[in-house]
Amino acid sequence: MEYKNLGRTGVKVSQLCLGCMNFGGRTDEAESIAIIEAALAAGINFIDTANVYGHDPANFSVGRGRSEEIVGQALQQNGQRARVVLATKAYFPMSDDPNALGSSRRHLIAQCEASLRRLQTDYIDLYQLHHPSNEIPIDETLRALDDLVRAGKVRYIGTSTFAAWQLVESLWVAKEYGLNRFVSEQPSYHMLDRRAERELIPMAQTYGIAVNPYSPTAGGFLTGKYERGRPAPADSRFEAFWTRAKEMHYTEAAFAVLDVVLALSAEKGCTPYQLALAWCAQQPGITSPIIGPRRQQHLVDALPALDIQLTDADRERIDQVAPPGRAVVPYYGYDGFAWVTWGPHQFRW
Repeated sequence: MEYKNLGRTGVKVSQLCLGCMNFGGRTDEAESIAIIEAALAAGINFIDTANVYGHDPANFSVGRGRSEEIVGQALQQNGQRARVVLATKAYFPMSDDPNALGSSRRHLIAQCEASLRRLQTDYIDLYQLHHPSNEIPIDETLRALDDLVRAGKVRYIGTSTFAAWQLVESLWVAKEYGLNRFVSEQPSYHMLDRRAERELIPMAQTYGIAVNPYSPTAGGFLTGKYERGRPAPADSRFEAFWTRAKEMHYTEAAFAVLDVVLALSAEKGCTPYQLALAWCAQQPGITSPIIGPRRQQHLVDALPALDIQLTDADRERIDQVAPPGRAVVPYYGYDGFAWVTWGPHQFRW
């Protein structure tokens, strides 16, 4: 395992980040803790969760916070908290209280305290906004986050699904008011949607912001388990809860990308999953792709991706079917396909 700086900070994070979205929901407690133990043993020191994770995929209001509880329990049991770069997020609704969501000072400070309790720790290494907001001025949000840093409850702050202009605006506001700046961003980035290459990734490289992509294999589509003309596997997310996404992926253009992934992986003696993950991890400007194993074997299958070397010729073959800066299936930005609905609110996931 190799380690990279988290943006401009001196913190070293592993080449892969363990994402905990499934923990407490599709993955039970025992399996979740086993995955965490296996990840730490493999040298992964970067763990990412969120206050809403653990929810039932079919019912967003059930199980929120369970992932943080499991992560906190695991780190207490193994005594490895000090070695882990622990990241969590806040923004999405935690109850039907109209103030229990968003990026207001009230919500962020309350949710930070709640996350600290669930994680059984007195500080969070990386506290991230799970979603941008056009309703709350960024200076209010940054002041609240800055207060959490100064109080010692948070070490660094970051974002998820922010556009390049939103991050640049936040950097300007942080400079104007002398506040802590964001050090990382979590975009959706993989072969099926490369639009982050247009502005977000070059901006991040310019300003020293870490880029930690989620869904590096396009929700599992690039693993090869989905086939033309056949139904999605019964336990897959496209069948279980991303039903709207299925038809957007089941196109000839998406399967053309998968065909190249299958061919390259066969040539290199690896799985399609490993090939797609290796491609994401080796792209310019990428710090630590986030893997989201549902079973321990998924984690084991991911680790060999770190040893795969892609050549310029390999990347050119991928570029022919997945053009740089373009989308085959829209994930990134404001035309993303996955939505969470909560009463009158809708959020892009």
